Amino acid sequence: MTKQFTLGQLATHLGASLVGDSDYQIDKIATLQKAGPTNIAFLANKKYRNQLADTNAGAVIVSEDDAEYFSGNKIVVKNAYTAYAYLAQMMDTTPASASNIHSSAVIHGSVNLSQDVSIGANAVIEAGSVIGKNVQIGPGCFVGQNTVIGDNTKLWANVTVYHDVTIGDNCLFQSGCVIGSDGFGYANEAGKWIKIPQVGAVNIGNNVEVGANTVIDRGALDDTIIHDNVILDNLIQIAHNVEIGEGTAIAGATVVAGSVTIGKHCQIAGLVGINGHIDICDGAIITGMTMITKAITNSGVYSSGIPHSTNKEWRRNIAHFRNLSEFKQRLKSLETLTEHLKNIDE
Repeated sequence: MTKQFTLGQLATHLGASLVGDSDYQIDKIATLQKAGPTNIAFLANKKYRNQLADTNAGAVIVSEDDAEYFSGNKIVVKNAYTAYAYLAQMMDTTPASASNIHSSAVIHGSVNLSQDVSIGANAVIEAGSVIGKNVQIGPGCFVGQNTVIGDNTKLWANVTVYHDVTIGDNCLFQSGCVIGSDGFGYANEAGKWIKIPQVGAVNIGNNVEVGANTVIDRGALDDTIIHDNVILDNLIQIAHNVEIGEGTAIAGATVVAGSVTIGKHCQIAGLVGINGHIDICDGAIITGMTMITKAITNSGVYSSGIPHSTNKEWRRNIAHFRNLSEFKQRLKSLETLTEHLKNIDE
C-alpha cells in the first residue's frame, strides 16, 4: 500500500530545510534516473550531480553543498544518504511478518506473551519462553525453551531460535537464520570424534539485524555475544563463543571461527575468513576475501584477497608464487656475493 506525504511533513521529519512547495504530495522514493513527478529522489554522491538536470523527480534530497545545482523542490540536509535512510523508514510499506495469533500456532501454556504479539501459521514456541511487546513471529518459526525475545523484535518466516537464547528489543531476523545451534565442538580419540555438548547460550543486544540463512552458534561453555546495533548480512557463520562489539557490520558469506572477539564499529566485507581465538580491535576495516590469521591490534584497513586477472596472467603469476622460496634463496645469495665483491673493491 502506497503512503503519501507532503514535502512539509518529510522536511519536518528530517529536521531539514525545505525549498519549494510544502504541500507537494510525495508517494515514493526513487533514483534520480527513474523518479517521476510524485517521487522524491536523493543525491548522495557528487559524481551523479549531472543527473539533477534531467531528473523528473518531484523533489530531491540534497546536501548543503549540492543545493545550488537543483532549482526544483528540494530538502536540504547535511547528509543526503542518512536522510534517505530515515525517509525510507518513514515511508516503508513492508508488511508485518504475522498478524494476530494464527490458530495453527503451537504455544506452550507456560509461555509469557506480552501484549500485541503476532504469531504466524505453524510457528512453535516452547516452554518457559518470554515474548515481548509488539513482537512479530512469522510462519514456521521455532522458538526453543526458556528463550527471551525483546519488545518490537520481528522474525520473518522459518527463523529458528534454539533454547536459552536472549534477544533484545527492536531486532530483525530474516528468513532462514538460525540462532543458538550447536557450535562445532569435538574431541578426537584415536580417530573417533567425541561430541562436546554446547551448553553456553547466545545473547543478542538491542537493534541487531541478522540476514537470511545466517547462523549464530551457541557457546561451548561461555555465551556467544552480539552487542547492540550489530548488523549481519546473509549467509554468515558466527561460531561458538564469538563476541561482536557494538555497531559492527559484517557482509555476506563471511566466516568467523570460534572464540573470536571483534571490537566496536568494525566493518568487515564479504567472503572474509577469520581464524579462531584471535582479537580484532575497535574500528578495524577488513576488505573482501581477506583471511585473518592473527590478531589485529591497530585500527586501519586490512586486505589479503587477490584481485582477478586473466587466466593467462594468473597462471603465470601463480607459477612465480610457487617459486618464492627459491627466489628468496637466490636473492640472498646475490646479496652475499655483492657484499663480498664490495669488500674486495674496498
